[in-house]
Amino acid sequence: MGKQYKILTPENIEFINQQHLFYIASASGAEVNLSPRGFDSAKVLDESSMIFLDYPGSGDRTARDIRAGGEVTVVFNAFSGPAQIIRLFCKGELIEKDHSDFEAYFSTFEGDVNLIRRIVKLNIYAVESSCGMGVPKMQYQKQRTGLQKWIVSMAEKGSLQAYMDDHAIAPNLHNL
Repeated sequence: MGKQYKILTPENIEFINQQHLFYIASASGAEVNLSPRGFDSAKVLDESSMIFLDYPGSGDRTARDIRAGGEVTVVFNAFSGPAQIIRLFCKGELIEKDHSDFEAYFSTFEGDVNLIRRIVKLNIYAVESSCGMGVPKMQYQKQRTGLQKWIVSMAEKGSLQAYMDDHAIAPNLHNL
């Protein structure tokens, strides 16, 4: 049922572009991080790379793991239509706001640049597709707006940058 290959096919890219949710997992010797991502925050650049907007949230573990040279896996799965799962195995690159490519990448999205931490570029070295028949069918309703409202509120109070600075490196949960 599953297939593995080195690059995204046009069909994979079309499938990815239709999804409202993806999961990103990362690891670098600390705990494995797994985080859901939504919004219009991911773009496939070509058959072997994609980018996503990194919004502030509860931690910054994906960036921590990328900085440490860790691995990243992205999962897209169908909740409607034909069952399917696409996994992307990647190495990540952090595109900070002062990076020479930042503006070009950000221009492919809509929104306020001041409300994101950075852009994450994922260099795909393997793709895996599988049936996804174990994933339930669910109907998409709409994006939640709570995170964006919280980010805007923090920015208006002048505390967003301090929050992002304070959460730049997530704790190692093994030491709790």
